[in-house]
Amino acid sequence: MERKLPGVLYLCATPIGNLEDITLRALRVLKEADCIAAEDTRHTRKLLSHYEIHTPLVSYHSHSSQSKADHLIQRLLQGENIALVADAGTPGISDPGAELVCQALQHDIAVVPVPGPVAAIAALTAAGLPTHKFVFEGFLSNQPKTRRKQLQALQGEQRTMVFYESPHRLADTLRDMLAIWGDRPCAVARELTKLHEEFKRGTLARLADYYRQNPPRGEITLIVGGLPPAEAAARQQETWAELSLAEHVASLVDQGIAQKEAIKQVARLRGLAKREVYAAVHGDEGRKG
Repeated sequence: MERKLPGVLYLCATPIGNLEDITLRALRVLKEADCIAAEDTRHTRKLLSHYEIHTPLVSYHSHSSQSKADHLIQRLLQGENIALVADAGTPGISDPGAELVCQALQHDIAVVPVPGPVAAIAALTAAGLPTHKFVFEGFLSNQPKTRRKQLQALQGEQRTMVFYESPHRLADTLRDMLAIWGDRPCAVARELTKLHEEFKRGTLARLADYYRQNPPRGEITLIVGGLPPAEAAARQQETWAELSLAEHVASLVDQGIAQKEAIKQVARLRGLAKREVYAAVHGDEGRKG
């Protein structure tokens, strides 16, 4: 008996608000798939109805049991093609789709992305902040103490940061960012691609005050500028001032840098001759630079 090849798990991006924001390819895949795995079948059914797609729906969400994932994997192994969709945007980004992808790959099942809308990218491109380097942090913790620890860990991040946030936590999050990071440029994108789409651009201080007085509604994407290079350099110099030359070299070696290269870097960073740093590392007492 000929062994049946596994099917394909398609990751189909769907609109984040405006139903016109879907690709022709995504529509074809949704029509041709054996089934569609959706976070909320009621929500996805509206999209399918709009485009007259009648593919069977099954639910797959954050509260789904492992048996539901196993069932989908078995269907794929039997040769069925499954289209995975999120409630909005690209599946696998801040939703349980990533777990199903990992399990599919463990079974050598092909995973094919069908690109389309992503709220984080849409907001970033229109925020007016640097886009050449950025980091996506998803949702911060809804526990204030844990959220503040997360923000403290990001204090030295120099790239533009992208977050998802709930409307009722936005003002508190902005206030915590201001308290921990100091004032920085930021933008809040609300209800992207929908009728009441709104961008507010300014600083953490201004927007924290605005949203304290004007509680927002709808889905929120928050973009915040990273630590300015000049400030990052100043903080680094403060750290160096607390280290002897030998300790500075040792800290770089601990990061995986070869000692010879570490000595060269410390000399350059502190404006010293390499022989001074070498002497500090190889016997002479490390002096402050």
